[in-house]
Amino acid sequence: MKRVQYIIIIMLWFSVAGVVTAQKAEALLDRAAAAYESSNGLKASFAANIRHEKQGVSESFEGTIQMKGDKFVLITPDTRTWYDGTTQWTYVVRTDEVNLSNPTGDELEFTNPMTLLRSYKKGFTLSYIGQSTSDNGKMADDVMLTSKKNGDVAKVEVQIERATSLPVRLTVTLKNGMCSVIRIRKMQTEISQPEHVFRFNPADYPGVTEIDLR
Repeated sequence: MKRVQYIIIIMLWFSVAGVVTAQKAEALLDRAAAAYESSNGLKASFAANIRHEKQGVSESFEGTIQMKGDKFVLITPDTRTWYDGTTQWTYVVRTDEVNLSNPTGDELEFTNPMTLLRSYKKGFTLSYIGQSTSDNGKMADDVMLTSKKNGDVAKVEVQIERATSLPVRLTVTLKNGMCSVIRIRKMQTEISQPEHVFRFNPADYPGVTEIDLR
């Protein structure tokens, strides 16, 4: 009888603990989302590492991203991506081609995990991992988002800096085993970018081949 009572108590404890960690995770992400929405446009430089252990593939690179609302422009050594809230342009440096598309929410999460700040309440189970220290030595909290959807993303771990309430590291794991770790090096807010920043300008890329995938 005592054994049964003990098991019930343990089950109840884990149930309550799960609710508490989910609530704490949601509160942290709510603050992060509010900080982003009030940032009036931000710009960040980052370092990324993408690896697929099963395939023995690993790649590291640096880049920059600008965001405002649901719009962004992402610059890496191999590609440049603009998204104006509806249309996405992806310019491939090697081929001098730009692909036009209307990405889904899952596709946006893969291209730019920071969009999770606007969509984390849809299709994810939240849990609080614990306290941590960011790369710049500041206190932070780690939150796990586990996907409940059928998309490519399996889970996302977000490190949120306490001083700013903004993410400073994102670890995205896909269902095929690929893992991307993105570390924010420097972030500026109150950029207030004009709308044209988030659209591809053909005049800047004379002779480019446009491929419309919409």
